[in-house]
Amino acid sequence: MSGNAATVLPLKQIDAFVTLQAHVLEEERHFPGATGTLSWIISALSISAKTIAAKLKRARLEDVLGEIGLENVQGEKQQKLDVIANNVLSQVLQGRQGVGVIGSEEDDELLVIDASDAGGTRYAVYFDPLDGSSNLDVGGSVGTIFSIFRCEPGSEQQLGRGRLQVAAGYVLYGSSTIFVLTTGFGVHMFVLDPAVGAFIRVARNLRIPLAGKSYSVNEANIEGFPPGIQRYLAECRQRGYSSRYAGAMVADVHRVLLKGGIFLYPPTTRSPAGKLRLMYEANPMAMILEQAGGMATTGQQPILDVEPDSLHQRVPVILGSPADVQRLMDISAGV
Repeated sequence: MSGNAATVLPLKQIDAFVTLQAHVLEEERHFPGATGTLSWIISALSISAKTIAAKLKRARLEDVLGEIGLENVQGEKQQKLDVIANNVLSQVLQGRQGVGVIGSEEDDELLVIDASDAGGTRYAVYFDPLDGSSNLDVGGSVGTIFSIFRCEPGSEQQLGRGRLQVAAGYVLYGSSTIFVLTTGFGVHMFVLDPAVGAFIRVARNLRIPLAGKSYSVNEANIEGFPPGIQRYLAECRQRGYSSRYAGAMVADVHRVLLKGGIFLYPPTTRSPAGKLRLMYEANPMAMILEQAGGMATTGQQPILDVEPDSLHQRVPVILGSPADVQRLMDISAGV
């Protein structure tokens, strides 16, 4: 397999303008007995994304850029738009039947929604409301990442391994607003058409190239990287790989998904457990990459096999084209 094997449709052939909502209804055929609850939740995420995209476009005009003066539970300085995006997602999701648990990067704990009078399947939704928000002051790309699990009846523990995800995706807010989604049957891409206010499907069954020619990592931390990763990056430079790092996971992973290559946020001497969060950053991106034919690992095990112990648990992240990730693993193992 070489090149990008995604089915990218010319504008005149974009499935007669299949919307995200129509696509999700099509996907229900994979789930006999589906009640439409998951579709309803994905619709809520779509509405949230359109709302956040609109607020981002007016951020400078409405003076909502910059820090709010507080830190979140991660110890990170909150941007004003972090809080705005978090409120949008939380409020929209709380209004949707079937949402039983909400977990956000910006909140200390899980929000468990009272289900005393609710029936049917319920879901837990985890999200990073505005990934890369420090880019906002300079007009850089940012995104939203989300992960959806089915709630286990009678269980108070709503954290699960990534293999149990029923859907995952991200939204990239840039020159256009792009929504990438998987429900376990391939990865599909949608672009917001502002003229009609809907996400339109522009690519089906995205497949990541077998290998790429670029790597995405914050090389300012290279002296603290494990020796195997330092050796791998040295080999990449010798082989003429390009360095591409936007400082927002959504933007960097989106490029890797479409163009191939590798994204790394490895452990360092200062952050031996890694920096990215398992439940709402690593897990959803790992599901997307694996569904597209890529690999996603902590360096020790597949990301999707990590047993979570807390909402904000951090893990090292290595993901991308299978040949590139495997080469890094081989070098790290001394092969």
